[in-house]
Amino acid sequence: MNLQLLRQLNEARAAKRATCLVRFLDRHEESLVVDGKLVDGAPLSPALVDAVAAAHREDRSRTLEGEEGRIFLQIFNPPLRLLIVGAVHIAQALAPMASLAGYAVTVIDPRRSFATDARFPDVALNGEWPDDAMSELAPDRRTAVVTLTHDPKLDDPALDVVLRSEAFYIAALGSTRTHRQRVARLRELGHGDEAIARIHGPAGLDIGAVSPAEIAVSVMAEMTRVLRRPDEPAAG
Repeated sequence: MNLQLLRQLNEARAAKRATCLVRFLDRHEESLVVDGKLVDGAPLSPALVDAVAAAHREDRSRTLEGEEGRIFLQIFNPPLRLLIVGAVHIAQALAPMASLAGYAVTVIDPRRSFATDARFPDVALNGEWPDDAMSELAPDRRTAVVTLTHDPKLDDPALDVVLRSEAFYIAALGSTRTHRQRVARLRELGHGDEAIARIHGPAGLDIGAVSPAEIAVSVMAEMTRVLRRPDEPAAG
């Protein structure tokens, strides 16, 4: 690898961009693709561009056989993160599920009696006010955010920050009526319809979930669908 390509690769990874090093094995050449765009190297065929996008969605490097011969797609994705606002019962179920799925989980709640190590073993806890915590944690395109408190004083400040970020999944717990009220408050904070439409509210797929664990399953399922099939219409 030449030094310029290595520098571009490291810069893209440091910026947490979707990065793929395309290695043409038969002709010993390389191309760098960042956020779906060729940065340096030989142009890519439409089929190869699609293959790079699929590899990113699946978090999986792979070897292909095509018109260009043998090709190795080396994927560099930032780590997956889940930021949960509210150290509630649903969070106690959702945090370990997400950890098993490969997410680094942080539970945010300034209420010290809720956010305890006893209730959330082996989970990172952040006791800052949600907007301060979100600004500090800086959600990126590989971050999911779920607000669970039902309290506008906690959920709204978090959503205000997250809607200005690249977080791939934003969800808020609450009924349809609660969500309508939330939307009105976010509009007052200056968020337009396009930004607000990013919020999955009520959070989770409609599977008839009742218990905290079932609701956590529905949120985890929806989060996975958005991550792996971002262009698929939302389930009704």
